[in-house]
Amino acid sequence: MSKKIFSGMRPTGKLHLGHWVGALSNWIELQKSHSCIFSIVDWHAYMGEYEQSQGIKDNILDMAIDWIACGIDPEKSILFVQSQVPEHLELAMIFGCITPLGWLERNPTYKEQLREITTRDLQTFGFLGYPVLQAADILLYKANAVPIGEDQLPHLELTREISRRFNFLYGKNVFPDCEAILTQTPRLLGLDGRKMSKSYQNAINLSDSADMVKAHVKKMFTDPKRIRLADAGHPEECNVYAYYKVFFGEKCADVYQWCTKAEKGCTDCKMILAEVLVKNLLPIQEKRQELLKNPQRIREILEEGRKKASAMARQTMAEVKEVIFK
Repeated sequence: MSKKIFSGMRPTGKLHLGHWVGALSNWIELQKSHSCIFSIVDWHAYMGEYEQSQGIKDNILDMAIDWIACGIDPEKSILFVQSQVPEHLELAMIFGCITPLGWLERNPTYKEQLREITTRDLQTFGFLGYPVLQAADILLYKANAVPIGEDQLPHLELTREISRRFNFLYGKNVFPDCEAILTQTPRLLGLDGRKMSKSYQNAINLSDSADMVKAHVKKMFTDPKRIRLADAGHPEECNVYAYYKVFFGEKCADVYQWCTKAEKGCTDCKMILAEVLVKNLLPIQEKRQELLKNPQRIREILEEGRKKASAMARQTMAEVKEVIFK
């Protein structure tokens, strides 16, 4: 029996190669054999971007276009916008009533973001409680699996704790015990060697033109130990080689050869990589241009997804209210 899967992305900017490698490519495979629900989680975007929320609306349509251009199939998967299904907030409020404050305060991601993000005020009730809304997102559809990386396991464990507490309090197994589908995300850092992020301006976007991709790759950090052209390189320490391992497949052995034997310089190596990336992005961008001609069709797809998601959400909330107010 196939699993019911829920996953989502925040519409906070353009999608980049990190999104493709870390999530979208995996979603495309999962939809072939599972019941998949993919949400554009705009309330989660608002929690962090509430001071500058103007761009969220435009980002929603852009994200939906990128998803479909990459291969997310509306005939196989449900695509919808989180805020258009009000039951997300309703269930989050109920979960908020039963979730101990200590569970949220010990969240490692919450602590990390408070420490690292200094350009926005995240000391808010909403941001502290975002894992509660995350649990509501998943459990509203009674999803029994979520594709995540190892770093996100604490988030999913909190979802399990909330569902178990609810089931225990009301003496009925309303919600399933959701499991992780661990994704082996290849090491793909930003152009400067840090985490790929729009806030760092170190990403290659899926919608970037060929010239933009080449300009970005030209600025990439390479092997810091290779000073002269005749010096042998150290591929495993080079961010450019990390990209080759993801996008060049079996031909990676050629790259390793020319790097360690100093047969090509770093500039030539980066220009070859740029061509590889342009070639990989071309099918996505061609599909994207096609979709941009008919944005109304994208809105229709999201509306069709909303109707399907809403039907499931209403059914779950009816069951929740029945056990709460019995």
